[in-house]
Amino acid sequence: MSRRTRRMVVSAVAGGLFALGVVAPGPAAAPLPRAAQADGPTVPEPREPRPPLLPADFQGTGRYIVRDLGIDVPFSWQGRDGNSQMTAGGPEHPIWFTNLIYENTLYTLTYRWPNIPLFPPRACSKIPGFFNRQIFNDKLKTARYVGPEILQGDQDRHVDHWRVGVVGGSTVPGEFFRFPIALGDIYVDQHDPSRWWQVLQFGLQNLFDPELDEWFTMDTFEHRPGEVTLPDRCPPPTP
Repeated sequence: MSRRTRRMVVSAVAGGLFALGVVAPGPAAAPLPRAAQADGPTVPEPREPRPPLLPADFQGTGRYIVRDLGIDVPFSWQGRDGNSQMTAGGPEHPIWFTNLIYENTLYTLTYRWPNIPLFPPRACSKIPGFFNRQIFNDKLKTARYVGPEILQGDQDRHVDHWRVGVVGGSTVPGEFFRFPIALGDIYVDQHDPSRWWQVLQFGLQNLFDPELDEWFTMDTFEHRPGEVTLPDRCPPPTP
């Protein structure tokens, strides 16, 4: 199994994905009001916004960034009828890979990466098991809400910041053995959680990067069907 087989599970998580150029999280807005006056009516506690959602049909463009390697390349993310494909870089860039959720199957194919030989060409990894958009969105429902923020760039974007992770070991609170596998910070539009603007990801899915740290930002994200194409190098999906 390829060392990048978990890239789609977390980065998408996955949760432009991901050019504002490099967009850094702006300062968080003031905390949501939670207090009530002792001698007055109770102030209703604000409702938590809806968690991120990957739509069935979409098109997005942006940048994919690996800062410790000095890499900043074009990025696209597209979806059609529940299938989706993200592509970073191309033949003329230092990195080039594509990940797909295609007909209930997860694929990852790395064409180019620093210190990875171009020949023989790397095989397309078809990840064992059943995986689709619904499973991905179910995982996003476990994300924790961090708060409202502003992504600063050519156009400031008001977003909700969410954090989702994959942890191995015990799920019981307390002094039990557990270890981190992957972590994703997802920034979605405050008015539409199915419109993604940035994802920061850290973890074992980024093993080709010495710092295990990569991210993507979006310039555009539209709700209209994109183009999703399974590369010829990839085996057909499991029936």
